Amino acid sequence: MVFSSFRFFAFLAAVLVFLALPLSRRTKKIGLCIASCLFYAAWDYRYLALLLLVSGVDFACAARISATTADRVRRRWLLVSIVTSFGLLAWFKYAGFFLENANGLLRITGYELPMLRVFLPAGISFYTFKSMSYTIDVYRRVIQPVDSLIEYAMFVTFFPDLIAGPIVRAALFLPQLDRDIGPTAARLRAGGSLFVIGLGKKLLVADQCAAVADAVFAAPATWSCFDAWCGLIAYALQIYCDFSGYSDMAIGTAQMIGYDLPENFRMPYLASDIADFWRRWHITLSMWLRDYLYIPLGGNRKGARRTYANLLMTMLLGGLWHGASWNFVTWGFLHGIALALHRAWRSAFPSVRLPRLISTPVTTLFVILCWVPFRQTSWAGMRSMFLALSGFGHGNAVWFPAVLGWSLLLVIGGHVIGVLVSNEKPGRLLTAIDAERYQNPISGSQLIFGTASVRGAFFFATVLLTIYFFGATATSPFIYFRF
Repeated sequence: MVFSSFRFFAFLAAVLVFLALPLSRRTKKIGLCIASCLFYAAWDYRYLALLLLVSGVDFACAARISATTADRVRRRWLLVSIVTSFGLLAWFKYAGFFLENANGLLRITGYELPMLRVFLPAGISFYTFKSMSYTIDVYRRVIQPVDSLIEYAMFVTFFPDLIAGPIVRAALFLPQLDRDIGPTAARLRAGGSLFVIGLGKKLLVADQCAAVADAVFAAPATWSCFDAWCGLIAYALQIYCDFSGYSDMAIGTAQMIGYDLPENFRMPYLASDIADFWRRWHITLSMWLRDYLYIPLGGNRKGARRTYANLLMTMLLGGLWHGASWNFVTWGFLHGIALALHRAWRSAFPSVRLPRLISTPVTTLFVILCWVPFRQTSWAGMRSMFLALSGFGHGNAVWFPAVLGWSLLLVIGGHVIGVLVSNEKPGRLLTAIDAERYQNPISGSQLIFGTASVRGAFFFATVLLTIYFFGATATSPFIYFRF
């Protein structure tokens, strides 16, 4: 049930109507939990039991951890939770990958292991990380366990962030369960504005750029240097607007219901360095890897060499989190090396800062080039793409994709508005369209469309009509659904 489909619009409308009824808070929570399970079952009902299993095991483990002060017992139940979550994730996502690589080594012996055909459950990388953080935080005594299995199941199965994040932590979401949920005028206005912005990113930019990126990456050796760069830029816009668009729609949907989800993107292509990029891109994953992997490995507390090794290990595993393939490991390795080099530079020259006019384009160029191994699954494809980008390829096909130019203008314009919204003084532009800046303590700065005045209603209607008439007609799954 893709967020940009009419099927989801009908589902969301039904959920909001139900939550608007004069029912008890407990009844609404049970109804929302059932609706979330139906949402997940719409992807594949066979794996709904897997989602509920993860919820039940981690709920029970957290209760056992909290019920004792014996460190040995507490560690044992934490281990049960981690092994269950990681075990399921490893089986469904990585079993085929490891068997394939094992067979590559075994072929010299003439023996091969039988391959498995395992279907990847939707959202398993996201909801296992979400649920695992709960038991870890209970073990660390950061939070207290919840008494109600329904409330915990609602946290894990909450449909807006279930399939592709943001990765929501229990410490942030569980305290919100005391709220009265249901649509209000203020919630619909704030959440609806963010949802429409995300929908525009998806249909006007991501799905339009997909055609350019797919054509170039499918056969990079046939294209000229110019078109190879067009394809790479198109993919950079596609993956950003696709994933940040999903996050906007997820956060907006949650706000319409009455809950706040954490900010997941903060204009990452404006980052001044690679560390700044990871403070802006997929923020909830970056923070999860930092708090539950990098810091437990030792962080930066055990000397420079250990710090660099920890950075590299964290990014390698972060790359592998995205998919069971060596191209994702390569992508993670490149970012890990870049983070280590950046930290080494900052340690050696703490007072040296490159001007943003230099550092931002260099950082963005590195990030965009790293999308090549992220997108290309084969070494031959990566090589062909880099040859085409460098001008040493043999392709001469020329194509001038006009849609890429329009997409660039939309993204640049969106960043201008985003910079204004993130400032304390939004400026004349927002006043001209009767929009306002809303600073959500959890979701960050966001734009709220004005509909009370003729000017504001006209602009909002123009945005909706633009999406309807110029957006992609065929709704495609979000890129991060496969992870």
